[in-house]
Amino acid sequence: MDTRKLLEVLCVAERLKDMTRHCYTKNGRRESVAEHSWMTTLMAFFIKDEFPEVDMDRVIKMCLIHDLGEAFTGDIPAFDKTEDNEKTEERLLYAWVDTLPEHYRTEMLALYEEMAKRETVEAKVYKALDGLEALVQHNISDLSTWIPREYTLNLTYADDKVAFSAYLNELREEIRKDTLKKLEQSSIPGSDASCEHAES
Repeated sequence: MDTRKLLEVLCVAERLKDMTRHCYTKNGRRESVAEHSWMTTLMAFFIKDEFPEVDMDRVIKMCLIHDLGEAFTGDIPAFDKTEDNEKTEERLLYAWVDTLPEHYRTEMLALYEEMAKRETVEAKVYKALDGLEALVQHNISDLSTWIPREYTLNLTYADDKVAFSAYLNELREEIRKDTLKKLEQSSIPGSDASCEHAES
């Protein structure tokens, strides 16, 4: 890619560092869209051995680019996002992608189409990780940052997205256990059910 064009692309992508999501970090700061995309991508990297038949490099690319449209619209939580919101985001994103050099435009459009159809195992893995990362981050964040609907949503969200994979089902169950533990311990002063294994 031409160096000037690369800098222009990065200026657009950089917006995601300031686009906040509805979730918080462990220390109480609003999470950015860029941070969510990074963590989702990191999950894909670390589970690649569990999916030897899957093109995990393709999954990693999906995770990297999946929320670029929010550079134009900001983040709208999945439970509030309407079909009109999705169409607006897609229109603005595709208009931007159309300005990219042909090789990148073609590759990205193919990835976005594959992600939208969710027929390939790569697209299914990406979508599952996208949902699971949000649940992990909620478990890590302080319970006081949750909105009421998330008390039940964190126990059920993404169940349908992991149904195709025994490994992702197992991961979903571990996340659910962390959620239940967090909810059970929420009344105990100073307790923190999240990341305790990593800190011990």
